[in-house]
Amino acid sequence: MLKGNAIIGQSGGPTSVINSSLAGVIDGATRSPRIESIYGMNFGIEGFMQETLIDLGNQPKEILEGLRRTPGSALGSSRHKVQDEDFPRILEVLKKYNIRYFFLIGGNDTMDTINRVEQYCRKENYELVGIGIPKTVDNDLFGTDHTPGFASAARSNILNVMQGGALARGMKKVDQFVVYQTIGRDSGWLGAATALARRSADDAPHLIYSPEFTFDKMKFLEDVETVYKKYGWVSVVCGEGLKYADGTAVSASATKDKFNNTEFGAMGGASVGLNLHRFISDNFGFRGEFQITESLIMSDFVRASRLDLDEAFQCGIEAVKIANAEESGFMVAINRISSSPYIVSFGKALLNDVAVKAKPVPFEYFNDRGNFVSEAFYDYIRPLIGELPEFVELEKMFVK
Repeated sequence: MLKGNAIIGQSGGPTSVINSSLAGVIDGATRSPRIESIYGMNFGIEGFMQETLIDLGNQPKEILEGLRRTPGSALGSSRHKVQDEDFPRILEVLKKYNIRYFFLIGGNDTMDTINRVEQYCRKENYELVGIGIPKTVDNDLFGTDHTPGFASAARSNILNVMQGGALARGMKKVDQFVVYQTIGRDSGWLGAATALARRSADDAPHLIYSPEFTFDKMKFLEDVETVYKKYGWVSVVCGEGLKYADGTAVSASATKDKFNNTEFGAMGGASVGLNLHRFISDNFGFRGEFQITESLIMSDFVRASRLDLDEAFQCGIEAVKIANAEESGFMVAINRISSSPYIVSFGKALLNDVAVKAKPVPFEYFNDRGNFVSEAFYDYIRPLIGELPEFVELEKMFVK
């Protein structure tokens, strides 16, 4: 039996439920006969290399319980891309603290980090069990039906579009359109989710544009005109990662992060939402609004999905179960058995199959024109979100 200490880290952007996964790992590790002490990386792999470790095994009970209802990254996060020269230092710290169980909660870049650390340790004949716990609001990890964090961020987006749509419809004599931009660099899961805001044909959103499809400005303007003629106003949802046929970002962003991913939004140039707003305004002369929440939806705990919180905690528990079996090089996976009733099982996916890859929304989840979702997507998303509020409209009982 491999015995030693465990280290847990959080990487990438925060979510409403990432600390619930942390609580799950701590809970499982506390009861593991293989794990002696439990440490946390303060600010990810960067903090680990600097030996800034937090004692997680001796945290007060109320703190551990409170993690399940606290958004953000409790340990502090990092977007450091591990370089070859980092590995000797990482191994040095692992040995110094007798760390044999290595858990990271994060997305595809994080899974790459675990994968590389685990492979390096194997090459150096240091026994280490490396396990990934999935986390990303983008929902773009392979090997799992969905990722903890996605449902809560999607729910936040849905409620934003519902309320923004109610506002815009009542103001359509002043502002004829509204553009809502959501995060989602390579995949359109978060934008597609906003379709649940639409209960009747006139409700927002009318149009959804996703990075899975090449953006065509002329088709976009045709879509806008068609919707405006029907309803007298237009609600557009767009993903931040929209690109033209030549690969140019619609945001006009040229800035890259440490992982060579395009940075969207104000830091990298004009945003997608602002550009779509300008296209509509310039072409039709309409006045309109743009709404860009950026990272606010990532840690919107007030609107978190109950299911999401519970599954995030369970993913932490499952990670320790895999570790107890000394199965290294895996990420916890959620496998959907049924959508109605909603039933899932927990399993594992090879890190090699997950690392540095982005899972797109399947094309069958969109309509033929690529500007809204299909019924198949509704079947996928509904169980994850939970109950939504019901808005009403006045009946048009005009005085004669």
